[in-house]
Amino acid sequence: MKRIVILGAGTGGTMMAQHLSKELDKKSWSISIVDERKDHYYQPGFLFLPFDQYKPEDIVKPITDFIPKGVDFIHTSIEKIVPEAHEVILANGNTLMFDILIIATGSEIAPEETDGMKGEEWEKSVFTFYTFEGAKALRDKLKTWEGGKMVVHITEMPIKCPVAPLEFSFLADSFFKDKGMREKVEITYVTPLSGAFTKPKCTDALNYLLAEKNIKIETDFAIESVDNENKVIQDYGGKTIPFDLLVTVPTNMGSNAIERSGLGDDLNFVPTDKATLQSKKYPDIFVIGDATNVPTSKAGSVVHFEAEILTENILSYIKGHKLEEEFDGHANCFIETGGGKALLIDFNYDHEPVTGTFPIAGIGPLRLLKESRFNHFGKLAFKWVYWNMLLKARPIPFVSARMNLAGKNYN
Repeated sequence: MKRIVILGAGTGGTMMAQHLSKELDKKSWSISIVDERKDHYYQPGFLFLPFDQYKPEDIVKPITDFIPKGVDFIHTSIEKIVPEAHEVILANGNTLMFDILIIATGSEIAPEETDGMKGEEWEKSVFTFYTFEGAKALRDKLKTWEGGKMVVHITEMPIKCPVAPLEFSFLADSFFKDKGMREKVEITYVTPLSGAFTKPKCTDALNYLLAEKNIKIETDFAIESVDNENKVIQDYGGKTIPFDLLVTVPTNMGSNAIERSGLGDDLNFVPTDKATLQSKKYPDIFVIGDATNVPTSKAGSVVHFEAEILTENILSYIKGHKLEEEFDGHANCFIETGGGKALLIDFNYDHEPVTGTFPIAGIGPLRLLKESRFNHFGKLAFKWVYWNMLLKARPIPFVSARMNLAGKNYN
């Protein structure tokens, strides 16, 4: 019997286990999935947890709830991948042989990469909402914080869900307005990019949101250090920004197991063919989601689209057929703008976010690059879609893996 090994039971790994368990002959193929965690997190919910819009129990469920019947779940961490030997060495000393390996190890924050970030003020006046524990700690801080200078900061790109820090700024504006203390809070958004959004077209179209919410912006800020004693962040050019409350997105990096295996780039992301999702070095290794270095957003919708195409390519690989270069970097994302409204963006490798309708051309019902309450409800509904459709590899009606250009203005 041949063996597929999936490393990581997050969004990408779980969806691939679901897809392949439905497609492969169980008498010919076994599927194993490896993860050291017991809990599966709805990571978009981390954004809402600090503002008490979600409770912890809303965004965490047991991993085993989503592992398909017949798939072997191995609860341990990964020590090392030895691709030439077609084996994975586990932390418990066991070795897994593979015929096909799927790397879905995701990415994690690395605050230790920035001098002083994880210093004495960590989770006192320096916080992140990019982990479950960090979002809970920030929630507790915001309950009693009396105001001052709030700095929302991105260390470097790429990060999971690139718009999330901006969404946090917008939600913080609404949160403090609802508490009757917005005038006591100065919000500054600090980014290493030259504009607020990762895509220039978004920046041009949506800069008005920062102005109307009185959110200051500091661009091209390449952080060097966090001064815990004086509560300032400093960039390599010597510029400093003071804070009373720093909400930071630390460097995002791939798994340490990828580094130990010698399979990653400088940030431990695996060099991956951006169209086929096959490893650039090893034909029997495929990569999905945040573990890849492909030039698109590290977000749940992207993983969903990747999984559909990667499943077809793995089936083609098994049959000895040429892989289809089908993945176009498609991503769509709701952006919370506060006040019960949100935007929706849709883009891929070749097209920046476009205007128009989604998902049905000329009908919608969603409008792209336009604030609405309907988009906000779409963002909230995504939690149900995630637990009940995405993780179970069920198709979302009218939403294709490749970006549909019909009904959109993209010139």
